[in-house]
Amino acid sequence: MSTLDTQSIHAGEPTPRIEGAVSMPVFQTATYTHPDPDAPPRYVRYNNSPNHEALHGKLAALTQTEKALVTASGMAAISSALLSVLEAGDHLVAPHSLYGGTLALFSDLLPQFGITHTLVSTDSPDAWRAAVQPNTKVLYGESITNPCLGIPDLRGMVDLAEKHELTTILDNTFASPVNLRPASLGFDVVVHSATKYLGGHSDLAAGVVAGSSEHLQDVRQTTKLLGGMLDPHACALLHRSLKTLGVRVRKQNATAQALASALADHNGVGQVHHPSLASHTNHGRAQALLDGYGGMVSLVLAPQADVNQFFDTLSLPLRAPSLGGVETLVTQPIHTSHKDVDPADRRAMGITEQFVRVSVGLEGTDDLVADFVAALDASLSG
Repeated sequence: MSTLDTQSIHAGEPTPRIEGAVSMPVFQTATYTHPDPDAPPRYVRYNNSPNHEALHGKLAALTQTEKALVTASGMAAISSALLSVLEAGDHLVAPHSLYGGTLALFSDLLPQFGITHTLVSTDSPDAWRAAVQPNTKVLYGESITNPCLGIPDLRGMVDLAEKHELTTILDNTFASPVNLRPASLGFDVVVHSATKYLGGHSDLAAGVVAGSSEHLQDVRQTTKLLGGMLDPHACALLHRSLKTLGVRVRKQNATAQALASALADHNGVGQVHHPSLASHTNHGRAQALLDGYGGMVSLVLAPQADVNQFFDTLSLPLRAPSLGGVETLVTQPIHTSHKDVDPADRRAMGITEQFVRVSVGLEGTDDLVADFVAALDASLSG
C-alpha cells in the first residue's frame, strides 16, 4: 500500500491529467450540460463537479474509507452525518467534553427534530453502557477532545456499538489522518473540519465526511438537501493543501511535544494537556492508538500568573480562534470555542479564564518555545 504522503499527492488525480495540467484546474461553473437524461446530472450543489470528484478520491484514500464527501464547513459535515442517521425519536450518546459548536447542535437544534442525547461525564465503560437507551442509535465522539485533549476509549466505543447495533461517528479533526485513521478501528463514519489541519493555511472553510459507500450515500443525499456543498474554488484550495498534509502535521507534532515539555517545567503553568506527556491521563492510550500526539497543546496558567500579561507578551503566536494552520494560534476557549457552553459545564471540563489552547504552527521549535517561556516569565513579573 502506498504511504499517506504518496496518496496525498497522487490519489484521486484524474488520469490522464486534464489538458495535461499538473495541478487540478478549477471548474468555476455551477451547472453542466446534460446530454444523457438517463445519467445523473452534474451540478455544483450535488458536490459532483470534477473538483469534488478528485478531492473525494484523495480524501477516501487518506481516511482509508470507501467514500468521502466534502461539505461547506466542519459543522456542515457533523450535522449532515448525524441527520443522515438520526430521525425523530432517536437518541445519541457522547462525552460531555466536546467542541462547543457540537454541544450547541445537540442541545439547540437536534431537539427541534425530536432527537435527544445523553452526555457521559466519565470515560468508563460502565458510564457509556448506562447511557445507552432502547432508542439510542448513535455513539459520537472526538478522537482527541477539544479543548482538553483527552483520548477516549475508542476501541471500547466500537465494541459497545457493535453489541447494541449502533452507528459510530467520530470527529477526527484534532488527530488528522496522519495520526489516526478511525475507520481502521471500526468506526462507521469519520468527520473532519477541513478548515483545520486538512486545509492547513487558515484560508478556507470546509468539512469532510468519510465512511462506507452505504453511509456516504445517505450523507450525500442529506447534504444535497441541506445545501451544504463546497465551492469548486475552495475544493481546489483544499486539494492543494492535502498534498503537504503529512509534512505539516509531523512538524506540528514534534514542535507541540517540545513545547508541552517546556511548559510543564515552568512555574507559571499549573497544568499542561498534551498526550505525549507521561502525566497525561490517557498517555498510554495515546501511545497505543496514535501515530503522533498532535499539534494542539492546552495549558492552565498558574493562579499567580497574569493571563493578560501572558497574551500581551507573546510575539509569534496570533490570538485567534481555529487551529491547524501554519501560524501558531492561541485562544481562551472560554471566550471562543466554548463561549456559549453553560458555565457550570465549562467548569466541569476545567475551562476557566486561565485555560489557554495553543494550535502549534510551523515556526522554528526553539523560537516558539523561547517566546512562550518569555511570556510566562512576564506573566509572573507583576
